[in-house]
Amino acid sequence: MSSDISRRKFLGSASLGVGALGVPNYLPEEESEKKDLVELPHAVTVGTISIADITAPNTQDMIQQVLAKMEDMARCKPDIICLPEIFAFAHIPNFRYQPQEVAEKVPGAVVTPFLNFAARHKCYVICPTYSLSGGNIYISAVLIDRQGKVIGEYHKNRPAAEEMKMGITPGKTPPPVFQTDFGKIGIQICFDIKYDDGWNHLKDNGAQIIFWPSAYSAGREINSRAWRHQVYVVTSTQKDSSKICDMTGEVVSQTGRWQSWACTSINLEKVFVLAWPAVSKFPDILRKYGDRIRLNTFSEEEWAIFESLDKDLKIADVLNEFNIKTAYDALKELAILHKK
Repeated sequence: MSSDISRRKFLGSASLGVGALGVPNYLPEEESEKKDLVELPHAVTVGTISIADITAPNTQDMIQQVLAKMEDMARCKPDIICLPEIFAFAHIPNFRYQPQEVAEKVPGAVVTPFLNFAARHKCYVICPTYSLSGGNIYISAVLIDRQGKVIGEYHKNRPAAEEMKMGITPGKTPPPVFQTDFGKIGIQICFDIKYDDGWNHLKDNGAQIIFWPSAYSAGREINSRAWRHQVYVVTSTQKDSSKICDMTGEVVSQTGRWQSWACTSINLEKVFVLAWPAVSKFPDILRKYGDRIRLNTFSEEEWAIFESLDKDLKIADVLNEFNIKTAYDALKELAILHKK
């Protein structure tokens, strides 16, 4: 009881003492705006598309319409673009098919045009399609690199019941983590959102961004995946909004009625920590690093987000210096103690 009381008292006095522990940004407003304009130290520009506003007479026309939207987005110089789940076969009126009729040995008719786009614009592309491998049909997300080469493929682990009746095989678990030139990423597809195992594995193995191509948008459920796993989540959907979520679960960019693609830069020099007991060290960190660092706190959740705004300052080094663990590491260590 006494430790709980002292903890509450400390949180209250610390908030009053520093004067900013309960607000989203420690910098004065003018300085905050100024900092937002600087180049992020580990910036990755991610792009996503929604095909909610597209219909097509056939698959090839759908591919061309999606490519046209990607060409518009290319002006933003994305590092990676994610496309919706099996988009090439969606929103085509009166089109009836069986997966075995359209599944391709990668790269095939759907994937190949995006190899050319990736090579031309020097960006990664996640291109979902039906793929054929080892006699099985999968709902896949094909990862293409900046040179226009296929470097990986994720097979949907949790197809819906209707998809399995159509002949779709569940992918092997656990899902792969892909190494790109900007960091590690993972992919989940549509109904994978209903199960924790794939998301947990991707986080456990270092994924910093998880991409989620899907037939539907999932609303607040997808936002919860970001904060629960402390990763950026990028969705790309057949209907409603596609969005880019911060590790707090907040949407930083999304598609909508007036814009069918979204593209923004995110900072991978950013970590999620538990406020208690690290809060006692926050004032010292801010005094030392000033505007080289941003600290956002969420008082009710007792989370905090540290973000470097200086290319020469690594967040991991700051945490090591002040003996602060990431929330992920702290909770993992606590789980081990629970089992003893």
